[in-house]
Amino acid sequence: MLSFDIQEYKERIKKTKKRMETEGIEVLFISQPANMNYLTGYDGWSFYVHQGIIVSLDKEDPIWVGRGMDANGARITTFLKDEDIKAYADDYVQSKVKHPMQFVADIIKTKGWDKKTIAVEMDQFYFTHRCYVELEKALPQAKFKDGNLLVNMVRLVKSDKEIEFMKRAGEIAVKVIQAGIDSVNIGVRECDAAANISSAQIKGTEKYGGDYPAIVPLMMTGEGTSTPHLTWSDRKFQGNEAVILELSGVYKHYHAPVARTIYLGHPPKLMKETADIVTEGLNKTLAFIKPGVSCEEIEAKWREAISHSSVVKESRIGYSIGLNYPPDWGEQTVSLRPGDKMVLEPNMTFHIIPGIWYEKIGFEVDASIRITENGYESLYDFPIELVVKN
Repeated sequence: MLSFDIQEYKERIKKTKKRMETEGIEVLFISQPANMNYLTGYDGWSFYVHQGIIVSLDKEDPIWVGRGMDANGARITTFLKDEDIKAYADDYVQSKVKHPMQFVADIIKTKGWDKKTIAVEMDQFYFTHRCYVELEKALPQAKFKDGNLLVNMVRLVKSDKEIEFMKRAGEIAVKVIQAGIDSVNIGVRECDAAANISSAQIKGTEKYGGDYPAIVPLMMTGEGTSTPHLTWSDRKFQGNEAVILELSGVYKHYHAPVARTIYLGHPPKLMKETADIVTEGLNKTLAFIKPGVSCEEIEAKWREAISHSSVVKESRIGYSIGLNYPPDWGEQTVSLRPGDKMVLEPNMTFHIIPGIWYEKIGFEVDASIRITENGYESLYDFPIELVVKN
C-alpha cells in the first residue's frame, strides 16, 4: 500500500537526519500524522490516540509507536520491519495512571538513547502538554529540544512524484468547486450543497479516487462571508447574497485547495469592485512569482498591485501546502507575508488566497501553484473570477 518507492522514503529519512545533525538533535520523536506518513507511509485515522515515530541518528529506519489495534495498520501501510513496530497495550489508552509516552520512554531506554539530546514537536496539534511532562519525567538524563517543523521543512520542496499527486488533487479540485457552484442555488439547503461537495471530494475523477480533506468544506453565506472559517447549516440559500466556498481536491492526502465566491443575484457595487481589484491583484502577483524571489517580496508585489484602491489585507496572502491530515492543509512552514525571507525554489507548492472580509460581506478567490524552473504553474485550471448566478 506504499504510495512511493521505498527509496523515496529512505531519502526523506536521510534529509531529516541531516537536519537533525545540523540542529544538534540525536533522537527525534514525531507525532504529526503528516510527518509520520511522509517518512514511513503510515496512514490511518488513529491520531485521536497518542502515536508517533522515533528517528535516531544511529538507527537506519524509524520506529513506529502506537496503539495495539493499530499495529497491523503500520504493517500494512509502511515499509517498516515488524521489529520496528512497537504497540502499547490498551490500558494505556485514556488512562489516569498510565500514559503512552511512558511506553515511548521505555523504548528509548532499551535502545540506550535516554542520555541523548531528544527533540519533540512541541507545537503540534497531537502532542499535548502531558506528553512532554511524561517524557521529561521518565527520561531525566535526556536533554530535550524543540524539533517542531523540522520534518515540515524537509517536506517543503516536493519530489516529482509528489507533484504528480498534487496535480491529481488539482483535477479533483475542479470537480469539487464545480459541484459546489452547481449546488449553490436559491432555496437549496447549505447542508445539501455541502453533501454534494463532499461526494465530489471522495469520488474524485474517473481515473483517480479522492480522499478526505484536512479541512471540511468551508461555506460562508450572507453576513457569514465577513469571516473565513464557518461551515454549513440547514439554512436555505437566499437571493441577493454572497456565498464563499473554500474547498480542496485531495489525492492520497496531498491537497490542492480551491476557493471561489458566488453571488446569487446582481452583485452590489462593493462586491463587484472588490472582486475586480482582488482578481487583478492576484493575477499581477502570480505573474511576479518565480524561483529566487522571497515570500515577503511576493506579498509586497500584491500590496503594490492593489495600492491604487482602498482594499487592505492585513493577514498573510498565502502559505505552503502539500501532504496533510486534519485539522489543517497548510504545511506551517512559510507564509507570504512581510518578514518571511524564504526564497522560492522549484517544486515548492503554495496556496495563494488574498481573502478580503468587510463588516457585512467578504470575497475570496485563490490559486494553488507549483514553482517551476522559470516561474509557476497552476495545479488546476479554473477561472479566477467572481461567479454570478442571477
